[in-house]
Amino acid sequence: MPTLDDWNVRILAEFRENAGYVAWSSPEQFAAGRPVPPYLPGFPEKGMPLILVHHIGAKTGKARISPLFYQPVGDNWAVFGTHGGSPRDPAWYRNLMANPRTVIEAGAEEIPVEARLTAGEERAKIWADQIAQVPKFAEFEAASGRQVPVVLLERR
Repeated sequence: MPTLDDWNVRILAEFRENAGYVAWSSPEQFAAGRPVPPYLPGFPEKGMPLILVHHIGAKTGKARISPLFYQPVGDNWAVFGTHGGSPRDPAWYRNLMANPRTVIEAGAEEIPVEARLTAGEERAKIWADQIAQVPKFAEFEAASGRQVPVVLLERR
């Protein structure tokens, strides 16, 4: 059975081959652990738009890359620490909070960004827009028992 790391290697390659898009998973692939969902209405048929977020391990100092679903916010990107409904925040979130200056890959472009945790009205608006687009995120938040972090990646 492939691990999440195995899937990420394949997804990174597919992202780079297809200018930022990754094919939707079949229901069988998704059930087997491929972290790209089956087709979501309202999104491009050619695949799920992702960004690649580079980050440094808060404890290990190792360079990492996470393919993440995003929401455009002006010239910036919002990403969501749903961790599939886990009660724990994802490692990429902890890493970005410890080392907020980083780079993302959006399409074929590498862009320097700074990560910032949103709060208050700003978070509420971005989160509401995300829930309207992907209702499953509300289920993840309810299952997690925590408020899902909404991180804004702002161009530097």
